[in-house]
Amino acid sequence: MASFTAITIAFITGVIGPILIIIIKNRLDRAKVKPDMVADALRIGELVSSRIDHIREDFKADRVWISQFHNGGHFYPTGKSIAKFSVIYETVSANTASIQSNFQNIPVNLFTKSMNRLLEENTIEIPDYKDETIPTYGLKYIAEESNCKSSYLFAIKTIDDKFIGVLGIDYTKRKTRLDIESINHLAIHASSLGGALMSH
Repeated sequence: MASFTAITIAFITGVIGPILIIIIKNRLDRAKVKPDMVADALRIGELVSSRIDHIREDFKADRVWISQFHNGGHFYPTGKSIAKFSVIYETVSANTASIQSNFQNIPVNLFTKSMNRLLEENTIEIPDYKDETIPTYGLKYIAEESNCKSSYLFAIKTIDDKFIGVLGIDYTKRKTRLDIESINHLAIHASSLGGALMSH
């Protein structure tokens, strides 16, 4: 009789106990409120859109945009991810063409000069695309397509220095040379945008 009781206790603690814990844990997990991904995306989207509107107004730019890196499929036969970028956010002034729809799922290797420059130096300053003495890092033909006269690009990085995107400021109606104070101010904006994008 004592051995039957010991077997019963061992069965309850060894088999039924863990099963009950799993059942209770699953019920508690289902009862937890799951984060609303759509609401979170809309909240972050509104915050980022508001910031780039503010940047466009403050710096009298014609177009301000943010591109982000993402996985765009896989190479054959290695299965390695293809790094791509897309313009996710954009604000434009009156009579300025949007570039957002033209820059979706673009392989990063098409812009190696400009992306490497941003990775290493954090900024690209092109006050005049027609000035042959200013390096354009392979962006001149894009500027011609989008009627851009001046551009300023800033790397968006995480707090641990991972390159996650680009903040772009374009002038299409006139050439614009930003001073060092403005460049520094925009670099700060790019840093703060990195924090906002990483919370998304």
